[in-house]
Amino acid sequence: MTHIITSLCLRDSSCVEVCPVECIVPGKPIEEWPWYYIDPDTCIDCGACVPECPYEAIFPEEEVPEAYVAKGGERISRPEFNEVYDGENAKGEPVHLEHTKVLQPGEVVNLREDIQANYDFYSTGPGYNALNM
Repeated sequence: MTHIITSLCLRDSSCVEVCPVECIVPGKPIEEWPWYYIDPDTCIDCGACVPECPYEAIFPEEEVPEAYVAKGGERISRPEFNEVYDGENAKGEPVHLEHTKVLQPGEVVNLREDIQANYDFYSTGPGYNALNM
């Protein structure tokens, strides 16, 4: 099993710094692949990335919530949303995301939908291309 970075990810990059097997990469192009992604074939399931994420966006795959209840104020990044997020990552570099939404307290979101995006990134997307070049 692997860990999954969900659409709560705002590309902070703290997870990348602590990964002992360097299996976390930012999605590119950002418009198509807005989160960071974990290579399921390389991840050793150590969990070092989980406490480093300031957005609490990383879960063991079997624990990704189907009914995530928002505390309120979290931002989610998915293509169907149209709010812009401008922030900084852990290195102080700018982060600009076009397709986000601020979640309201009690709003319920299915984060299990994000599991497939991680596998798609590594089976057909840029992650696959980078691994197979």
